[in-house]
Amino acid sequence: MTNAVKVTGLTKRYDDFTLDHVSFDVPRGSIVGLIGENGAGKSTVIKAILGMINRDDGEVFVFDREDMSPQDKEQVGVVFDDKGYPEMLSPRQIGRVLNGIYSRWDAGSYGRFLKEFSLPEDKKLKNFSKGMRMKLAIAAALSHRPELLILDEATSGLDPVMRDDILDIFLDFMQEEEHSILVSSHITSDLEKVADYIVFIHQGQVVFAKPKDELLMQYGIIKCGAAQFDQLDKGDIISWRKQDYEWQALVADRDLAMRRYPKAVVTPATIDEIMLMYVKGER
Repeated sequence: MTNAVKVTGLTKRYDDFTLDHVSFDVPRGSIVGLIGENGAGKSTVIKAILGMINRDDGEVFVFDREDMSPQDKEQVGVVFDDKGYPEMLSPRQIGRVLNGIYSRWDAGSYGRFLKEFSLPEDKKLKNFSKGMRMKLAIAAALSHRPELLILDEATSGLDPVMRDDILDIFLDFMQEEEHSILVSSHITSDLEKVADYIVFIHQGQVVFAKPKDELLMQYGIIKCGAAQFDQLDKGDIISWRKQDYEWQALVADRDLAMRRYPKAVVTPATIDEIMLMYVKGER
């Protein structure tokens, strides 16, 4: 098995939105970050992968199977930003419920996660902060010993320290070579730290699916004045924007741009800048 998830031509039509023939892979043993602005289709993709919505076209394979068995589903840990456990329950009570649901439930691991995350076992969830609830959801997802984690905006709304803690949890999970993660996020700096691949969705379509290192090592931003911008070969440019006192142009080959335009400033591009240039730039 080379892919934990394979999505080919995934299409879902709504009255006001279409997820349009989306294709990408989650290679076994990798972290794939799904990025895009709000409403781009990230959550729709995840729901389709999990079988929570019907597809209009395309194929989705998880563990090389289009139809997951109950045993396959136990191998997938899921965390949604907008879905939690009943607020009147405590972590201890939730553990008892999940113990009756998952055949691979590991109560010992769950208890260790609660201690590691400083989550009080008998405190009701209604008194938990957003960060505590997210850590509880991740603890529960990890404690039935999945091979694949699928997370939708798992770090959204958390402070930087809490987000860093959760990213460390992801990296610890990946110590097992067979483990894989698909995580959607609009906080691209988090994905720069942990992701192996980036899939960028804009208006329901995949703009690119590339290794993260390729994006960070090869892409760049040309910053120059109007006269220099007019002299740029537009074939070298993916998109461009006019800022207050300069022009900015996104290029896929930073080294080539530095050689061709020595008088211009060429800087590395962050994933956030790449996304903004694709969404707001002109072509």
